[in-house]
Amino acid sequence: MTAAARALQRAGRIGRGLLDLLLPPRCLACGIETTGAASLCPPCWSGLHLLAPPWCRVCGCPLPHAFAEAPLCGACAETPPPFDRARAALRYDEHSSRIVLGFKRGGRLEGLPLFARWMAQAGEELLAEADLILPVPLHRWRLLARGFNQSALLARHVARLTGRTWSPFLLERHRATASQQGLGAEARRENITAASFRLRRPERVEGARIVLVDDVLTTGATLGACATVLRRGGAARVDALVLARVAKGGTVPI
Repeated sequence: MTAAARALQRAGRIGRGLLDLLLPPRCLACGIETTGAASLCPPCWSGLHLLAPPWCRVCGCPLPHAFAEAPLCGACAETPPPFDRARAALRYDEHSSRIVLGFKRGGRLEGLPLFARWMAQAGEELLAEADLILPVPLHRWRLLARGFNQSALLARHVARLTGRTWSPFLLERHRATASQQGLGAEARRENITAASFRLRRPERVEGARIVLVDDVLTTGATLGACATVLRRGGAARVDALVLARVAKGGTVPI
């Protein structure tokens, strides 16, 4: 490391220290002061449910009582989703929802490096085979209102962490749709379809193994619509990786 690089590192540490004095780090979930930036207080950490096998080999839904090495949930056995596999870092519940909504609606972006590590661990098998990481896009009006696409931020950090190629604008949402918040499963599928999305450069996905990144998997309607468009474009495989997913029977609002 050069002297200039070491000086920049020292300056960065000093800057972060001064910032912590002025704006003390706060828990990503409950907001109380913590000892480190982008972290959780002990009670919030203990309440977090990080997902791990056994889970459905297709949708990644936790199957805690499964005995098979690669179990399949009833929903995927009856009606396979348009994507090949899906994995999630967290179970979406009353604990993780505060983190997800603080990030998505509250602009708490300091947790992104931590979220990316969780997602990279949960999606290790997907990312190991990926040629391209794509975020689920927002319509331009929604993007303008929110100021950022949370899925694109997650995709960028996961790509940087894993050394994979990502493209923020290859998949486009060209039709504005109503918010999915509060809609049931059937209404979600009717609200967002493959017709809402399009590919800007189809030749880039032909034959590619793609990992779609989103913040939350609820019914899979949005991810399924994107996967359908990518399949039509010639993608060889379409997997999904999300920060959190609703488990079967989950009732926490998104």
